[in-house]
Amino acid sequence: MDYDVIVIGSGPGGYVAAIRASQLGLKTAIVEKESLGGICLNWGCIPTKALLKSAQVFEYLNHSTDYGIKINGAGEVDFASVVKRSRNVADGMSKGVQFLMKKNKIDVLVGFGKLKSKGVVEVKAADGSAKTYSAKHIILATGGRSRELPNLKQDGKKVIGYRQAMVLPQQPKSMIVVGSGAIGIEFAYFYNAIGTKVTVVEYLDNIVPLEDEDVSKALNRILKKQGINIMTSSNVEAVDTSGDLCKVTVKTAAGTETLEAEIVLSAVGIATNLEGIGLEENGVKTDRGKVLVDDFYRTNVEGVYAIGDIVKGQALAHVASAEGIICVEKIAGQNPHPLDYNNIPGCTYCSPEVASVGYTEKAAKEAGYELKVGKFPFSASGKASAAGAKDGFVKVIFDAKYGEFLGAHMIGYNVTELIAEVVTARKLEATGHEIIKSVHPHPTMSEAVMEAAAEAYGECIHL
Repeated sequence: MDYDVIVIGSGPGGYVAAIRASQLGLKTAIVEKESLGGICLNWGCIPTKALLKSAQVFEYLNHSTDYGIKINGAGEVDFASVVKRSRNVADGMSKGVQFLMKKNKIDVLVGFGKLKSKGVVEVKAADGSAKTYSAKHIILATGGRSRELPNLKQDGKKVIGYRQAMVLPQQPKSMIVVGSGAIGIEFAYFYNAIGTKVTVVEYLDNIVPLEDEDVSKALNRILKKQGINIMTSSNVEAVDTSGDLCKVTVKTAAGTETLEAEIVLSAVGIATNLEGIGLEENGVKTDRGKVLVDDFYRTNVEGVYAIGDIVKGQALAHVASAEGIICVEKIAGQNPHPLDYNNIPGCTYCSPEVASVGYTEKAAKEAGYELKVGKFPFSASGKASAAGAKDGFVKVIFDAKYGEFLGAHMIGYNVTELIAEVVTARKLEATGHEIIKSVHPHPTMSEAVMEAAAEAYGECIHL
């Protein structure tokens, strides 16, 4: 065998799996057809956060007088420079992954990876030439791409996916965002903040539909106040791109209407990259676009594993990384615990941010729990007031019988940092009273977690 482990795909699942394999003494190679770091690092998580930071800085400039700062002249967005900064950040991170590959003595095989036969991977270069490599263990980590709907075909120019949305040649005057999950809402916030007229169309009744309803309603209200037009319970039926502007036919509860915009961004989820990687030829079982695996990411074919967006669970970078580590540790003969998919934090990086983990209030009730629910608004937080960020709240949910921390849902400034406390607390099986008695520093946004827990038990001091 050329290697102990070959990983196909270098996203946050693949490159993390490769590094952990090398750390455990396994001779490892990784296959990548484009740029190390995959979609997340190059076209997703990282560059979008750079765009969002530029939007936030612009908002600070426009509201500087709220902080007692006078600026002579109006701020202006240099869209090309904003995009360039985002690309530079992504490029820097990709170079960091290259360094990690060298540091951990991982061979990088450039090209399109395919499971050729038992223990064999074919890597086809851009010029069409192909080489084969052998490994005892092959991990598929090929990730996903923007999903296309039949009535919302992407042409890459007027109807685009998230990838084109990051590198548009010029800022559009108007945009319709179809879908209000994390990707849709983040781009809607970004473009609205820098001056584009934005409409969000969501098929379901609430935006960010996976979140607790209280969070969804609060975010809806805040984004509308920022100037975003939001249409829920609405469905895009057709898009006409023949004219200068896209004409979008939207069916709503009140009837059908036609919207116009320069750009339509399709943000209706992702499709898995399973085509052409040798699954059918080698008998690897799939179901509805996902590779079937056990708790340690073994497929039905010995020596073949799958992690990340192409398997069950949330399509999130940190999930893929955790799966990769578990998979490799099992290969190396260690005894990792299966991943608890009910303790995975979800984050949306608009402003204010959204973060959550565990049961929503509705889901907890449907699961049969009797609940204690506490909510602490940031309007009562000293740190939030000082920061000029009083929008939002922390909502916590406990089992009334045993005090189990069932879930937490947050909307506000920097809450994507706060959610890790709840993830750790749930992992350690902390109860509501243990959160209350854990002294939190003052003044911080994190106090809201303690105060919300106290409010659930009738002990809140600052409400």
